Amino acid sequence: MSKIPRNFKLLEELEKGEKGLGAESISYGLTNQDDITMTYWNGTILGPPHSTHENRIYSLTIICDESYPDKPPKVKFISKINLPCVDNAGNVVVSEFDTLKNWKRNYTMETVLLELRKSMASPANKKLAQPAEGSTF
Repeated sequence: MSKIPRNFKLLEELEKGEKGLGAESISYGLTNQDDITMTYWNGTILGPPHSTHENRIYSLTIICDESYPDKPPKVKFISKINLPCVDNAGNVVVSEFDTLKNWKRNYTMETVLLELRKSMASPANKKLAQPAEGSTF
């Protein structure tokens, strides 16, 4: 089976993200519409219910460099969050987050955002004390 070129894959993701065709609990799109390389993205995760994240909106940056989708994107929280897979600077640590650690070419930014949200809602993480709402890295 042939590989979908990077730009085609990112165009598909852009269209899905802009049209809101994915999950309602997340959103994503280009940081700058003039970014013809489609490298810099913004993401948003709505905190899952019945957790310390409920009613919070988390902002993230996503960098899909030239190695994407063969290699995972670089994901960083702008909003402060306390999760085992996020370091003190807001970076999602590849070795601590299975979706990035076990990256597959058919994964998307939507996959990453939904898996981060699922991590927030996990029994081990849903009651973790969180930084003040609205604080940023």
